[in-house]
Amino acid sequence: MSAQSIVLAGGCFWCVEAVFLDIIGVESVVSAYTGGSSKNPSYEAICTGTTGHAEVVALSYDDSVISLPDLLRIFFTVHDPTTLNRQGHDTGTQYRSAIFYSSQAQLDIAKSVIDQLKQDKIFYDEIVTTLEPLGELYEAEEYHQNYFAKNPDNAYCRASIAPKSAKIVENFAEFLRG
Repeated sequence: MSAQSIVLAGGCFWCVEAVFLDIIGVESVVSAYTGGSSKNPSYEAICTGTTGHAEVVALSYDDSVISLPDLLRIFFTVHDPTTLNRQGHDTGTQYRSAIFYSSQAQLDIAKSVIDQLKQDKIFYDEIVTTLEPLGELYEAEEYHQNYFAKNPDNAYCRASIAPKSAKIVENFAEFLRG
């Protein structure tokens, strides 16, 4: 096992977290905040859109089971990387599409995956996902962790997660936990 990590922002972290928990090789998914300037931000502060932070998921994964390029392809499938600071009805910089890299290798892989998506013309509109160096990562409040599993009747999550899960089944079934 070779433990690796990557931090991704693709809208509401509840929904992104739920999708990645079903992926083989993903060892943990932590909802968090990063990319802003304030120290120890709260969810309430993040929601104002004034902190600069994004809602993110910090993935720990075994790269002998799933590669970073495969995780990034899944990431680009389960959110809209062509909408600036918006995912569905969620708007603001806290919902931006971003990859927070911690090494030159991660940055190079992210650029390569984006270049391939562009070359393959996967998206009609331009990809606006930002590539940002990972700064301080602040774990979100406990009630955000594994949110959908604890709140399966949440209508927002059910409506948002179902289409994401369907895309994974359609495009990446080989990466789903059995």
